[in-house]
Amino acid sequence: MNFFSLVSVELKKIKRSKILLLLLVPVIMMWIPGIINSDLIFDTKGIPISPEQNFFIQGYMGMVWFMIPASLVICTVLLIQTERSHGGIVKMLSLPVSSAKLCLAKFTVLILLASAQMIMTVCAYYLSAVLVSRIQDYDLILDPLYVCGNTLGIYAGAIPMAAVFWMVACLIRTPVFSVGIGLASIVPSVLIINTKIWFAYPMSYPFYLLMVQYGKAAEGMYDTRIDWLPWLPAAILITAAALAISCVRFGAAERK
Repeated sequence: MNFFSLVSVELKKIKRSKILLLLLVPVIMMWIPGIINSDLIFDTKGIPISPEQNFFIQGYMGMVWFMIPASLVICTVLLIQTERSHGGIVKMLSLPVSSAKLCLAKFTVLILLASAQMIMTVCAYYLSAVLVSRIQDYDLILDPLYVCGNTLGIYAGAIPMAAVFWMVACLIRTPVFSVGIGLASIVPSVLIINTKIWFAYPMSYPFYLLMVQYGKAAEGMYDTRIDWLPWLPAAILITAAALAISCVRFGAAERK
């Protein structure tokens, strides 16, 4: 069985689950306050940012800082525990397929689920922007290339974080501890992006990228330069190391 067939099988497993609904709920939750308090986007408190940029940044901020990472944490645990609870992982490991390939197939599904949530976020933004534009009689709709480009960058920045969360789920069998560690690791990202070692903490990547865009939209509020070195090598190394450990530990307990 080739890799794409494995991914297809994994996608079929979650087809009837409510995992997509689970991803949609936080997206809706993040945009409702922006719609209800839409008049506040015009009160920039002296910050040189346009209302449309303010609406976009404020709406994405909650998603990027907490909801997207938290969704990844929950999805990693669900993907692992679904197999463990029904003994499916034992059956899969009995197939003539390497455990590493199985592990990477499941991680690919996790990344695809993350992409689905990012698409939901873009759709929710435009629906909210259209609604608020009518309520406030002000055009808040940004260029799709700008919105999609930023969303794609945030998505790419979330991949190393997803790899770390996947590694934690593979290493820790107890779901409560796995979720707890994952969620606890999200909180410090707000502080770490302002340090010189932010590049060593993948949970801060998406929020860092959004803050760079905030700096471009509100001149002088945040550094607009992306330090590709040492960020890019560090991100690649962290992702590769996390996936390597995951492949080694995936199904280790069941193989004993």
